[in-house]
Amino acid sequence: MIEDAIQLLRQLIATPSISRDEQKAADIMQNHLQINGFQPQRNGNNVWALSTGFSEQKPTILLNAHIDTVKPVNGWQHDPFQPSLEGNRLYGLGSNDCGGGLVALLQVFMALCKEEEKATSRPYNLIYLASCEEEVSGKNGIESVLPLLPPISFAIVGEPTGMQPAIAEKGLMVVDATAHGKAGHAARNEGDNAIYHALTDIAWIQQHQFPKQSALLGPVKTTVTIINAGTQHNVIPDTCTFTIDVRSNECYTNEEIFDILQANMQSELHARSFRLSSSSISEEHPFVKQCKALGMKPFGSPTLSDQALMRFPSLKLGPGESSRSHTADEFILVSEIEQAIDTYLQLLSDFRF
Repeated sequence: MIEDAIQLLRQLIATPSISRDEQKAADIMQNHLQINGFQPQRNGNNVWALSTGFSEQKPTILLNAHIDTVKPVNGWQHDPFQPSLEGNRLYGLGSNDCGGGLVALLQVFMALCKEEEKATSRPYNLIYLASCEEEVSGKNGIESVLPLLPPISFAIVGEPTGMQPAIAEKGLMVVDATAHGKAGHAARNEGDNAIYHALTDIAWIQQHQFPKQSALLGPVKTTVTIINAGTQHNVIPDTCTFTIDVRSNECYTNEEIFDILQANMQSELHARSFRLSSSSISEEHPFVKQCKALGMKPFGSPTLSDQALMRFPSLKLGPGESSRSHTADEFILVSEIEQAIDTYLQLLSDFRF
């Protein structure tokens, strides 16, 4: 099982799959499911398969991980597209984020399905989904697939979490702001400087604390990350634009945060999207309780994933470490993938809703 997982992961590493250019990686996943006896379905570069004996009368668990990667950063000492196994470490772009979870969940899906008698009697269905465009939260990724799937009761997202359950995740909203003034000559007492209006709003953002704080995710975090104004040194600018990066906790919807910003700021605001919501699952959920019974420690994750687009209970649980993601010489340990397969099987074999 581990040998097949590592062989597949090596093949994926050697196949560049930068977000929005994942066709060849999707071909690999589709072919791998086919040669193992499944009838995968595909939408764009998203590939999925239903478990043996799928029944609409049973609840369904989604096993999801993504096939796309970011572009390689500077500083790689290894070839990012040449898998390099050095002892227990497998180097390569996407090995940790999220190749390890992708191949481990696939092995678990296939193992549980091939026990045909147990698969038919098991009290839940499984869907395995290898999704694309996760790194860019693309419209052609998991968001385009979920409406095509049967109703999902619960999902495991195989992001690297050190095989500890991330039961809450911060959301993301990007807000573009425009402060308005009136143009005038800088040497005369004329005009209305839009930069000063922007500074008033930026000072409010810097000082404001949203009252509802999360035990897992902490407070909502708002940060001004881009600002632009002016055309030349002697002209009072009539507009000043700035961008606000908002990381939401599960206590607020993105729409609620936007309304609070709008009520307290003079600038004209425009949210690029409300779709990347914060997510959380109750510690009383049966799967979370099963994780805790194995000694695992639930935590809140600051990083965004496809979980943000899921409107059903979900958690992140996968091999590797988040700190390795998007770094030079990204790697995953073979032992981490092996442990993940064993842990997933232990959690799912006798799971009951």
